[in-house]
Amino acid sequence: VQLQASGGGLVQPGGSLRLSCAASRSIFSTNLVGWYRQAPGKQREVVARITPGGGPSYADAVKGRFTISRDNAKNTVYLQMNSLKPEDTAVYYCNSYYRGVAHWGNGTQVTVSS
Repeated sequence: VQLQASGGGLVQPGGSLRLSCAASRSIFSTNLVGWYRQAPGKQREVVARITPGGGPSYADAVKGRFTISRDNAKNTVYLQMNSLKPEDTAVYYCNSYYRGVAHWGNGTQVTVSS
């Protein structure tokens, strides 16, 4: 299975972006899906996750600003990011599972700067 992330870019502080993660197979409805990010010099960290039942969870740093959602018909998971801050600058990755094996999408760069 392949995961393709897109939607990153350059945005000013306070702005918004929506990231998308499209899967080549219908896996999101039955597997945990996560968005992670990695800033330069830092470890990759979880940003948000959504369970097969639809229950979301968020890192404290993004609660109230980011929203994870899923469209099973399109095999796509989204990360709506509002009120972006410079500290949100990172490469963002999506992650899910197929037959018990973790799969990572390509990264998409998000840069928050004035």
